[in-house]
Amino acid sequence: MKISARNQIRGRVTAITQGEAAANVEIDANGLRLVASITTEAVRELGLADGAEVTAIVKASDVIVAVD
Repeated sequence: MKISARNQIRGRVTAITQGEAAANVEIDANGLRLVASITTEAVRELGLADGAEVTAIVKASDVIVAVD
């Protein structure tokens, strides 16, 4: 599959916390911890589980960082 998004980060699923409708998928990307919030349906359809090799694709218009 070809995709236009350039921010593609390979990693391994380290944890999945599922709620009723949404799930948080934690990914270890060479020591960088990423968390993606996706639907529980997507978790099932993708067959995600701990240890799965995945690609996180980031497509956002803004990233805002603040400190106190």
